[in-house]
Amino acid sequence: MKSFFKTFFASFLGSAMLLVVLIILLFSSIISSIASSEQTVKVKPKSILYMTLDYEIPERSNENDLGLVFNGSSFKTTDNAGMNDILNNIKAAAIDPNISGIFIELSSLGISAASANIEEIRKELIKFRESGKFVVSYSEAYSQSAYYLATASDEIYLFPDGMLDIHGMATQNMFYKHLLDKLDIEMQIIRPANNKFKSAVEPYFLDKMSDANREQNEVLLNSMWENICNDISVARNIDVATINSLADDLILAFNPEVALEKHFVDGLLYRDEIIAKLQQHVYGGEDKKLNLIKNMQYAKVRPELYEGDGKIGVVYASGQIVDGEGDDTTIGGESLSKAIREARNDKKVKAIVMRVNSPGGQVVASEVIRREVELAAKEKPFIVSMGNYAASGGYWISSSSDYIFADPTTLTGSIGVFATVPNLKGFMNKKLGLTFDEVKTNENSDYGSITKPMSPYQLKTMQKYVTETYDDFITLVSTERNLRKTFVDSIAQGRVWSGSDAIELGLVDELGGMGEAIAYAAKQAGLESYSIKEFPKQEDIFESLFKTETQDYYVKTLKNKLGDKAQYFEAFEMINNIEGAQALMPLYLYN
Repeated sequence: MKSFFKTFFASFLGSAMLLVVLIILLFSSIISSIASSEQTVKVKPKSILYMTLDYEIPERSNENDLGLVFNGSSFKTTDNAGMNDILNNIKAAAIDPNISGIFIELSSLGISAASANIEEIRKELIKFRESGKFVVSYSEAYSQSAYYLATASDEIYLFPDGMLDIHGMATQNMFYKHLLDKLDIEMQIIRPANNKFKSAVEPYFLDKMSDANREQNEVLLNSMWENICNDISVARNIDVATINSLADDLILAFNPEVALEKHFVDGLLYRDEIIAKLQQHVYGGEDKKLNLIKNMQYAKVRPELYEGDGKIGVVYASGQIVDGEGDDTTIGGESLSKAIREARNDKKVKAIVMRVNSPGGQVVASEVIRREVELAAKEKPFIVSMGNYAASGGYWISSSSDYIFADPTTLTGSIGVFATVPNLKGFMNKKLGLTFDEVKTNENSDYGSITKPMSPYQLKTMQKYVTETYDDFITLVSTERNLRKTFVDSIAQGRVWSGSDAIELGLVDELGGMGEAIAYAAKQAGLESYSIKEFPKQEDIFESLFKTETQDYYVKTLKNKLGDKAQYFEAFEMINNIEGAQALMPLYLYN
């Protein structure tokens, strides 16, 4: 026995010491990453702002997540600048005498061609060129989204054996009906009878798109693709018909010489040759080392863009809308309401801009947030800037603002409501051999149970609630947007619209991005000079570090590895967050 305890404690001590060593190594890696990312970079004369954008770009830079991605053996840092810093960096670079130009390397791109974010970055790059400084793009293989962004450049270069993949746009939905049938799971769907475009629930009971869903997707995609083709046509002086013809034939994807011949690119260059091109721009051809500075580095040292006693409050609302506290990827009804309230109560904040990038979510949380928007709009100008998505619940929380900006390819509308309640009785009984029995005090004490179907009365009650909620939604939009209720109903019914179409329908007020929204807010507040204050306040970096679960890093790594296929993983994440009545728009575009 003595020998046993001796061996046991020796093993235990050894395991404990190993655990301590592993923790020390982990934190050393993290602290090292922090230290390296915190190094201040001096912007030398004749520097180049270097952009890759090969990650899922958030609306707001978050230094608290350290940009750490686990690569299998250690953590590595990424240049994870948010839209706020990317846009402000481009603005600042235009007036910075130490920045000679911008070099964009687009061999991979973390955003979709349909993305309103690309439109905003692209427009800012075009404005930057007015300063007389250069913008050069290079890629070994341009995706369609990467090429669309590259057309904001003075010069576009492609690797001699590279690809330029232009093939048009598509949307693809995943359907679960046959899977649920195999598992004997019934999804009980409750939605208003006329919400025929509310396609979020179709995967549960169909195995392909409904006619209504196909119709709205065709209108949406054609609107967005027309916008992209027109922009490319203007930038490269290529006829739209030529773009579509080459897209249909897939010629550009496998023939870089054709891309050069048709003026889609300005040259086929190897990496050493693109370096020589940049040296020509900066040093007149002399063989000198290029000074490249990344987005996150430049964000710490760029010239000040906003200075003034008055402040514009910028509130970020990004992700699916859920009850309670949110995080960087979800909008919490409680936490976002608090942020709006703080901006409203801040005496130095003279106007508020809320950046909405959301497919929607829980109805109750959406109304909690909208109420705070309404209260804030009574005290100071409240402007909404719609990002990639501002649909369903995302539109709900925007509706009580004073003015709404959207980009042409913003996905908005989707004014509709649904609820789902799974019935797992067949799965439990037939697949797992589990049965259930119950005792209850009242007629509907078992309401909400997933182990049996809802009773006819429960279904009827739920249907009444969802229908009334939809009526509340269209009444809200009718009142806030000064539109006839019957008209709102005709363009609602869960239908998704592009920003270009939404402005014609009266759902948004003006086409424009975050910069235009901030400028408009300042004008409404009578501010000639102003500074920006962002909400909600980000946590201290070490508080965030100790709160963050290891799982978060693995999720980020998984999305990073999946690339554009991450949409399927995100679909399951969205489904996992569904609870109660939903104003939600899951739609996936690929290109």
